[in-house]
This record gives sequence, C-alpha cells and structure tokens, in this order.
Amino acid sequence: MADKFSAVLLTPVRGKNGKTDKDKIMVSVKRLVLDVLKPHQPNALEFSMAIAEVGDNYYVHVTVLEVDENTETLEIEVAAKAIDFDAIQSAIADMGGSLHSIDEVEVQSGEDAG
Repeated sequence: MADKFSAVLLTPVRGKNGKTDKDKIMVSVKRLVLDVLKPHQPNALEFSMAIAEVGDNYYVHVTVLEVDENTETLEIEVAAKAIDFDAIQSAIADMGGSLHSIDEVEVQSGEDAG
C-alpha cells in the first residue's frame, strides 16, 4: 500500500527536462518533527528508544502533548546525518502508533548529504 508520507532517503535531483543529470546530487533527510498518536503502551521512553534503534546515531526527542483515556499524542523530533524515514514510520506502526503529520523537515543536498 502506497503511503503519502513515503520518501526516498537519497534521491538524484532531476534537471528541468525531468531526466537525471550525470552528476547526481544526493539529498538526505537531517531532521524531522512528527505528530504521532499512540496507545499508552509502550510508554514514551520505550517508544523513543525503539525509534532511535532503527538508525545509526539517531537523536530522538519526544514530547507528550496530550493524554486521553486510550491514547497519547506525541511530538517526535528525530535528527541524524541521514534519516531513514521509512524505517521510522515502520517502527511507529509496529508499536501501534499512527503518523498524523510531518510538521518540520530539514534536508541537505550535496557531497555531505549522505
């Protein structure tokens, strides 16, 4: 099933004609802020640790924004040299969470992108 939030971690930049240039410029995701709805368990600490484990040297900051009878709304910030968004999205879903929105994104292109 295709997801509207799916992204490619490293992607060649296309020229005006839509074709990939021979000298590919790579783009990587450096920082994400996500709005996530999750059940009470796992708790915020376990949830953030599971997200951090999906990548190399991920920094994860979780803020609990709202708590109701069955769920919690979290703001999750992830920062790293190159973030694997699909792996983060899978980890969230595996823990019973639902990605509501991508609220902030930072990307970098060029030789230092990956």
